Amino acid sequence: MPALVNSHGEPTGAVYGVANMLRRLLADYEPSHVAVIFDAKGKTFRDDIYPEYKAHRPPMPSELAGQIEPIHAVVQAMGIPMLQVEGVEADDVIGTLARRATERGMSTLVSTGDKDLAQLVDGHVTLVNTMTDTLFDRDAVVDKSGVPPERIVQFLALVGDTVDNIPGVPGVGPKTAAKWLQQYGSLDNLVARAGEIAGKVGDNLRASLTQLPMARELATVRCDVALEVTPEGLQRRAPDVARLKELYQKLEFKTWLAELGGATNAPAPVATSETTDASRYETVMDDAALDRWIERLRKAGEFAFDTETTDLDGQRAEIVGVSFTDKSGDAAYVPLSHRYPDAPVQLDREHALRKLKPLLEDESIGKIGQNIKYDMIVLANHGIALRGLRYDTMLESYVLDSTASRHDMDSLALKYLGYKTLKYEDVAGKGKNQINFCEVLIEKAAAYAAEDADITLRLHEHLWPRLTATPSLEKLFREIEMPLVPVLARMESHGVHIDATLLRAQSGEIARRLVELEQEAHRLAEQPFNIASPKQIQEILFDKLKLPVIKKTPTGQPSTAEEVLQELAHDYPLPELILEHRGLTKLKSTYADKLPEAINPRTGRVHTSYHQAVAATGRLSSTDPNLQNIPVRTSEGRRIRQAFIAEPGNKIVSADYSQIELRIMAHLSRDEGLIKAFAAKQDIHRATAAEVFGTTPDQVSDDMRRAAKAINFGLIYGMSAFGLARQLKIDRSSAQKYVELYFSRYPG
Repeated sequence: MPALVNSHGEPTGAVYGVANMLRRLLADYEPSHVAVIFDAKGKTFRDDIYPEYKAHRPPMPSELAGQIEPIHAVVQAMGIPMLQVEGVEADDVIGTLARRATERGMSTLVSTGDKDLAQLVDGHVTLVNTMTDTLFDRDAVVDKSGVPPERIVQFLALVGDTVDNIPGVPGVGPKTAAKWLQQYGSLDNLVARAGEIAGKVGDNLRASLTQLPMARELATVRCDVALEVTPEGLQRRAPDVARLKELYQKLEFKTWLAELGGATNAPAPVATSETTDASRYETVMDDAALDRWIERLRKAGEFAFDTETTDLDGQRAEIVGVSFTDKSGDAAYVPLSHRYPDAPVQLDREHALRKLKPLLEDESIGKIGQNIKYDMIVLANHGIALRGLRYDTMLESYVLDSTASRHDMDSLALKYLGYKTLKYEDVAGKGKNQINFCEVLIEKAAAYAAEDADITLRLHEHLWPRLTATPSLEKLFREIEMPLVPVLARMESHGVHIDATLLRAQSGEIARRLVELEQEAHRLAEQPFNIASPKQIQEILFDKLKLPVIKKTPTGQPSTAEEVLQELAHDYPLPELILEHRGLTKLKSTYADKLPEAINPRTGRVHTSYHQAVAATGRLSSTDPNLQNIPVRTSEGRRIRQAFIAEPGNKIVSADYSQIELRIMAHLSRDEGLIKAFAAKQDIHRATAAEVFGTTPDQVSDDMRRAAKAINFGLIYGMSAFGLARQLKIDRSSAQKYVELYFSRYPG
């Protein structure tokens, strides 16, 4: 499920994933009768039969446990009957409902990824796996497992189930189990003739004969559970729209909330997406109107404004128009360079900007913007040094909730105001038919641009009281985030100097190495293939070379993702070659080839964009191009870094804090162990490894230190045992022990 959280830091990904699958199922199949079945709390009859049943399963991850109640609430609000029956598992309730539906002549579709439920399949019951989008009827079950549905329980008894801790016959996998059942017809016949099975596997079968009946019973889905409802009673109801709105608003599922008509407490919108209230939004077409607005804004002492431009790249953008407002619902747009057939006469751009310049450069008059850094850079292109930056609604939202995924105006308007804004595509078109903003009809552009200024002001009026309610956040906003805006604007405008000749030479070297890697890969595969094609890689690795399938894609195909190839590379040379080829291809295309192309012809330098409102931890991020993630671990990556050079007479200086987050955590927590390690100037990861693994620092291995580093940085950012297990590639119970050990050593 997606790793989503709402603005309160509560995980919501599992709720979203379950609701999304249910929405799709309802849309695809339009059932008249439906139910969602959950396991009830407590033990079941299987625990009475075998106390070790599911004993090896680690506890539910805490971030999932907290989402169970919201999942139940969303399911019920969607109008779907929900069942939980004590003493049995959800599978048994599903089996019973399917059996009773069949007796009534109804067809049943079971949505599941559980292989055990294949035993229910018959002429009336079909399985669907929404993760892989595949249907399983009788023929599909036979194709998948090698046995028909009525033999699935016998198949499971032989194979066992490590997830549920059901013992099988040691050494017997799916192929052997299917072969035996095909040969002997049934498990009973196999047991009766167990003496005929030769070798070690035969010995294992005979040694397991006493436990097979129990394994068979554990794997059998009960179809006779006493239920208070009948299949006919599970009719799909109309959704409770008010309750869904309430839940989606709390969970911050903005798109679904918009589908239902926005937030329940949404204010009445000032302007709709269809029309603009001409009496409230003004289009300024002459000097008199512009002078009137300049005087009004000067008297107001503070106003929201926005620029409309020809390009998203601030370094290349030219102003098409400006909008502003000092009062919610009342805004103006000044078109300056709209160019299309029969376009009306507009104010001369340079003339209008000269009039606006004193207002925009006046430090005493406060400016409010949404991503105001962009406007600052664009205005600088026209000789205006924007001053008086007071508020940026993007940064207000970010400081309030750095974990939110989006801080753009459209998302914030829907989230905080319940207001659906005009989108750029609404006025400029989409895809290949999209036109430049300078070609948009002025009446359309005015509605869009004036709304931008209006909504920016309304967002500020909504967000600022929330921010000032927490003095430390207000201080962070005033003293760090806002003063940083002009610094980053200058950095972006200044750009960086690169040695394009060196990069082009390296591109040629990488190209030659890529050819060598392809030839070596073809030799190992014993045939030519497209090394950049996941489908052809899949055919070579898994169909031809029979390498083990570690992970599958959502469509059920063997995955060739990077983590899969890394695991295979430990034992096989071809995956290692493919990984090297991928790494060098990315290096060539992203840096060696692209960076010279990114040089601005006007400045002769590369200009990146630095983003304040992306990383949840407060770090900056960099895009177009990304100058923060240039590789350093490989020699080729280090050579890319050598292409960043200082102008003659200057130097490039590198400075870094040492483990700053952990030092802050030591300061905030006052944990004695952590402070002691820093005071002694120890390698903190080595010290943590020694504490957690109960050894001395000089005995800590590289693997121990690597694990300790993941623990140190992971746990201070709220990583669970589940996340740690995935990062360290260990089982969850071991990860849980690491977490418990860590907090016992560093209780603060």
